[in-house]
This record gives sequence, structure tokens and C-alpha cells, in this order.
Amino acid sequence: MIKQKSIFKKSAWDFLRTAVLPVIFTVAVMLMIVSGLRQTSESSSAEGLRILEDSLRRAVVMSYAIEGRYPESIEYIERQFGIHIDRTRYVVHYRVFASNILPEITVIPL
Repeated sequence: MIKQKSIFKKSAWDFLRTAVLPVIFTVAVMLMIVSGLRQTSESSSAEGLRILEDSLRRAVVMSYAIEGRYPESIEYIERQFGIHIDRTRYVVHYRVFASNILPEITVIPL
């Protein structure tokens, strides 16, 4: 006589295959998505920092080429060259030693 399995009795493997593995797979996929978003955000922040610093340096050099001296303040650069500094994300340290020496420009993320 052939022994039939009851539809209400499941082995441990059946339970693992139908209930636990899909949950583990879903959690793993969600963790990969969150990790990817975090890396994208960090990369975007680093790129924004680099772009701001490069823009400031170009504006300072352009000002020297046009006027024959480096700007005295970061506000002058913002006004004359239209550079926007997001002060909620960055702190800009701008130190002028002399009008004919390239100023020290440091952009620090908050």
C-alpha cells in the first residue's frame, strides 16, 4: 500500500523552503539596496565638496588674471562670480596672506 503524505504535515525542509528562505532573500536584497543608497550618498557628498573647492580656486585665479590681485574675501567671490556656497553643508576657510599670493582655500563638510 502507498503511504500518502498529509497536506497538513510538512517536513522541516518544506517549512524552511517555503517560509524562511524567502524572508532571508528579501532581507538580503533590502540590505543591498540600503548599502547601495548609502554609498551613492557618500559619493555625491564627496563630489559636491570637490566641485565647490575647484570652483572657488578657478574663481580666485580668474579674479587674479582679470584684476591683478586675489580677492580679499569669500563674499567677493560669491558676488562677482556667482558661486553659491551651501553653508548648511560646508564651511569654507579662506585666508589671504597677500594680494599677490594665492589664498589658502579649505572646504570642510559639516
